[in-house]
Amino acid sequence: MKRKHFLSSFGVATLAAGSLSFELAQTQRSTNIPPYLKKGDTIGITSPAGYITISEIQSAFGKIQEWGFKIKMGDTIGKRAFTFGGTDEERKNDLQQMLDDPNVKAILCARGGYGLVRIIDQLDFTKFKSNPKWVIGFSDITVLHSHIQNNFGIASIHSKMCNSFPDDWAKAEPIQIETIQSIADCLKGKQMSYTALPNAFNKPGQSQGILVGGNLKTIESLSASNSDLNTDGKILFVEDTMEKLYSIDRMFWNLKRSGKLSKLAGLIVGGFRLKQDDTGDEFGFSIGEIVSDKIKEFNYPVCFDFPVGHQKNNFALKCGVGHRLTINEYGTFLTANQ
Repeated sequence: MKRKHFLSSFGVATLAAGSLSFELAQTQRSTNIPPYLKKGDTIGITSPAGYITISEIQSAFGKIQEWGFKIKMGDTIGKRAFTFGGTDEERKNDLQQMLDDPNVKAILCARGGYGLVRIIDQLDFTKFKSNPKWVIGFSDITVLHSHIQNNFGIASIHSKMCNSFPDDWAKAEPIQIETIQSIADCLKGKQMSYTALPNAFNKPGQSQGILVGGNLKTIESLSASNSDLNTDGKILFVEDTMEKLYSIDRMFWNLKRSGKLSKLAGLIVGGFRLKQDDTGDEFGFSIGEIVSDKIKEFNYPVCFDFPVGHQKNNFALKCGVGHRLTINEYGTFLTANQ
């Protein structure tokens, strides 16, 4: 589909979405929106999962300052304990300090990797609950998004992190610049809207609900824990990377058998970078077929190839915020309420 036609169709779909009987107060009832940032506010940067060097986040520093924000660099930046950004105790203490500091208005995780589940139950969210702030990141940071949403109903931002900022902005692709800029747009409270082209596996429809989700493997691993994600009445988005198709199938069975697919308002399937099946041991089903099989008895709208995931086309999304979802012949249209 040509871009001009697609954008024109977006206008048609937006009008259609506006015709929904949209009860905003009900959708937002359980959500606490942290204050949006203004010029001069401070963003804390920490590594609660994998390690990262100071030089690797210099580009992010410059861009954040260009946005008009100050930076507080956490003690874990530049630290390393094997694959982690410091020991469990160091990462826990650094994140705790960021959560407690009233001058830090948002926390940007430097990278994903693995490690948050090792410290999540040791964190004290008392001050965070009384003074909410935006937590930003994706991949392993899904642990934080899910835990915060499940326990406190506080909104957060699923987005790229410091390790995705290009070293040379002059050589960066437009989509890379646009997706990183979407982080600033979310933090500043701009109206967020997203589109995706049609997909043969899409299930058309319109819905409304609080947006939740993240990395599929991480969501599966949190099942039955204090950080488990409640999806009832929500719009769920999922993405993953470096998994084989049989593993994706198993994870979607987990979502179905645990009841996470039965009461959704909508399902958004983002990017899935796959490991190749071994020759002669192919799984035999595509992502579209895997998902369609699990949701065939449900009536909510479902879309594929949404611009979120371990890819350049990874836009910032406000988790815990009410959204309107429209899927039709022209594509997918998602709009945040605030």
